[in-house]
Amino acid sequence: MQRHCLALDLKDDPNLIEKYEEYHKNVWPEILESIKESGILEMQIYRVGNRMFMIMEVDEDFTFEKKAKIDANYPENEKWEELMWNYQQALPFAKPGEKWLPMKKVFQTEW
Repeated sequence: MQRHCLALDLKDDPNLIEKYEEYHKNVWPEILESIKESGILEMQIYRVGNRMFMIMEVDEDFTFEKKAKIDANYPENEKWEELMWNYQQALPFAKPGEKWLPMKKVFQTEW
């Protein structure tokens, strides 16, 4: 099993943040299915202020390229991403078109 950690910002507006969280209480079934199909075993999203942090536990065959191909088979993914972009904003150092950015692990206990 592998772990990927990613970050993204929300627009800094309490009403938009509340709406974003409401959507994530009832994620569309097709989105959940594409997540499972791509090899993501568990996904969690945390928020502090308008900064979000995603943890993905994935199987050994997972790649972001594989996930993109599977997502393309679900038309709802494009609609979901467009909808979520109303609430999200790229990190200040993101390149054009980048959303969730992978984070670098800088510490781990070894006991």
